[in-house]
Amino acid sequence: MLAVMSNTSHSDITPLTESLNQVLADSYALLSLTHLAHWNVEGPGFFALHTAFQTQYEEMFIAVDEIAERIRALGAYAIGGLGTLAARANLKEFSAPMPQEKYVKHLIAGHEKVVSDATKARDLADKKGDKESEDLMIHRITTHEKSLWMLRSFLKD
Repeated sequence: MLAVMSNTSHSDITPLTESLNQVLADSYALLSLTHLAHWNVEGPGFFALHTAFQTQYEEMFIAVDEIAERIRALGAYAIGGLGTLAARANLKEFSAPMPQEKYVKHLIAGHEKVVSDATKARDLADKKGDKESEDLMIHRITTHEKSLWMLRSFLKD
């Protein structure tokens, strides 16, 4: 259960902060999987993918901090710790080695999941009238959709 600061109404904050914590957990998992792909990708697209994966995981590292800080600004506590984040994340883990196309396909699935999470959080923020959380989630959706476009483009013949 999510802990909420005493000066904040639990019923007002829980659905949104729970949703933001899901975005946080899945974003952290995707960051880790993207880093794994960055370290281990091989093949003719190595240089392009290695660079793209690094750009993506570095951007996500900043994003998870922003998401966690938004949760705190709302008066709740951000989840953390590798075990807690892993247990909460709903991304399929993969391991190396694998062909470069499989890394890309797995990361596409991860980005799609985070877009879904962020869309839910955006809609909850909108219903609550929390424009700051809504704006943060819009930015996350836009960033992950751009990554999806790039990853999908890599798979085209």
